[in-house]
Amino acid sequence: MEELKRTINDIFSEEIIKLVISNKVNKDVKYNKINILLKEIKTKKYYQIEKFTDKQVFHKNISLEEIKSVVLEYTSGNYKQFTAWSNVTTYDVKISKKGKVHCSKKDGNNEKFAKKGHNKEKNYILKEGMIIEPLIDLGVFTKEGKVINSKYDKYKQINRFIEIIDDEIKKNDYKELTILDFGCGKSYLTFVLYYYFVEIKKIDVKMIGLDLKEDVIKKCNDIAKNYGYKNLSFELGDINGYKYNNNVDIVITLHACDTATDYALYNAIKWNAKMIFSVPCCQHEFNAQMKSDNFSILTKYGIVKERIAALMTDSVRANLLECAGYKTQLLEFINIAHSPKNILIRASKANISQEKQEKSLKEVKSLINEFNVSPTLYKLLKEDKII
Repeated sequence: MEELKRTINDIFSEEIIKLVISNKVNKDVKYNKINILLKEIKTKKYYQIEKFTDKQVFHKNISLEEIKSVVLEYTSGNYKQFTAWSNVTTYDVKISKKGKVHCSKKDGNNEKFAKKGHNKEKNYILKEGMIIEPLIDLGVFTKEGKVINSKYDKYKQINRFIEIIDDEIKKNDYKELTILDFGCGKSYLTFVLYYYFVEIKKIDVKMIGLDLKEDVIKKCNDIAKNYGYKNLSFELGDINGYKYNNNVDIVITLHACDTATDYALYNAIKWNAKMIFSVPCCQHEFNAQMKSDNFSILTKYGIVKERIAALMTDSVRANLLECAGYKTQLLEFINIAHSPKNILIRASKANISQEKQEKSLKEVKSLINEFNVSPTLYKLLKEDKII
């Protein structure tokens, strides 16, 4: 133990930028490998530890002062070797069954590790350490505000969604906003959004969630009351035909199934909403209608037809929003490896030229004629003479 301690002290007389502990002594040792990387954020340096099992990786951050004792703890009796890199030196340490330590030293340029180790961390809007009750109840954060390792992908997805909204919100100095969340369900994302607007952006919001299930509405109202979210309420209602007589600034619709998304977008346009954020789901309408003589290659294979139909649906929606005076983008907000339903429609009221509106409408009509489809949003806007 003393020999190993001296070796670790000698190694850390230099600034170590990476250290890998491997070759565990037996199968009872929990982690197959441990990586330790020097990190830096806002000029403050620390070490990040990555511990690997067969199926998972666990992360932990520690201070520079803790590193030697932590390495000693990990290596004592558990692993047979570790390798450490400074900018100019590589140390290779082997530990025998009897605890005998052999350390070899090699000089060389390790700049590639320095670049990897000192990368700046993603500056998330919902940061670790914040006590965000919805994220705690969702199981993403611990009670101390730390990300639970198995929920890190979910944490990144939620932050990505918030970032997409924040990109629009920060363009103006909003003091108050009225927000309608269609088909909110029992997801905690509505509560996370309320936290973002009120606690982070300091905007006075009135937020209403709408859902078809009475038990969900009651539960969500109880949760909002428990959190002290006084301007967040939930109502029972259908997206199709929902009436709201006051001004609406933002319409949010997440995973509204099939044409429910179209009715949500239609309502948002009718209300002249400033911003629209929509994640469509289950786009069946085009798939059931599509026929084409010229492009039958896109409709003869079921899986291709399904995917093309979904992409066409959202492209038509985006164009129709442009026709209605919205600057519109289709964005990926979840990596397609995690979910194929990863497109978000972001639209903001803008001064769209008549030429662009006419071009967008012409493209929609061409697609309708070619594939013999009858989009719900197109019919709704045409009946109201919006397009």
